[in-house]
Amino acid sequence: MHAITNAKLGDDVLDEDPTIHELEKISCEITGKEAALFVPSGTMANLTAVLAHCERGDEVILGDQAHTFLYEAGGISSLGGIHSHQLKNQDDGTLALDDIRNAIRTENVHFPRTRLICLENTHNRCFGFPLHLDYLHSVRSIADENALKLHVDGARLFNAAVALGIAVEELCGPVDSTTFCLSKGLSAPVGSLVCGNTDFIYKVKRLRKVLGGGMRQAGILAAAGIEALETMVDQLALDHQHAKVLADGLSSVDGLHCNPEFVPTNIVYFLLERENITGQELVSVMEKNGIQFFELSPKRFRLVTHAGIEEKDVFKTIEIFRRVMDE
Repeated sequence: MHAITNAKLGDDVLDEDPTIHELEKISCEITGKEAALFVPSGTMANLTAVLAHCERGDEVILGDQAHTFLYEAGGISSLGGIHSHQLKNQDDGTLALDDIRNAIRTENVHFPRTRLICLENTHNRCFGFPLHLDYLHSVRSIADENALKLHVDGARLFNAAVALGIAVEELCGPVDSTTFCLSKGLSAPVGSLVCGNTDFIYKVKRLRKVLGGGMRQAGILAAAGIEALETMVDQLALDHQHAKVLADGLSSVDGLHCNPEFVPTNIVYFLLERENITGQELVSVMEKNGIQFFELSPKRFRLVTHAGIEEKDVFKTIEIFRRVMDE
């Protein structure tokens, strides 16, 4: 709150907000990119990035579990006229390298032009797995061989860097552009950054304006983002530790299936294996006990640890699950 109330402000639509400038400068330094732009949401970040890389009728290769494909209202198609080619995501969030190679179109009037490969790091739907640097370099090589761009939806980019024990800049080295969210593990209230070279970010800025994403005294939001980048990154390791403890506990609850080996960061997936209770019934009963989550698909659920969760909360959650399942 102190950072927000004391933020120096200007009109960001006119490129005059000094706190926005500071946040974007810090984001460039962290990711190693030439330029960065603050946008209201991760969805807008990915949308503007894909639209900046592609023209109408072009094709983007992405995963069938990608956030951009599943949870962003089809914006790249409905607003950008961009065709998506979905490949199967592996359990670790990667796309098989041969699948990527085989998906790239040859030049033919019958085909859309392949322009972009999109990855996600960490991968939300794939257990929160981070993408390893050697994999990113392999995809970079494929992109270079075929004159393609490589974009990473880095909503949880800092979780990936912490889990792998490397700098964010290293993870961003092989990619043309990346995004990251301030409002997930970093715990700021609003906002995402799009990062890339100067020409790319200029295109993104025009697209942000088209989409209504220009904000006036947005420095109040940027100030919270700066505070998050300066103070919350170390918290992510603790979030990962809490998630592992939670997964270990859930794996011992009768009627639930959770594999702690598939909890590399702060996302815990588990299955309900009882026939006498539906997924929605479990969600409802747990909510009445103060534990909120939702059913992603029949009897498959996701829990996420964050800065608002302490170790005692983790153990309490495990005990509530155990009691509810026993009853």
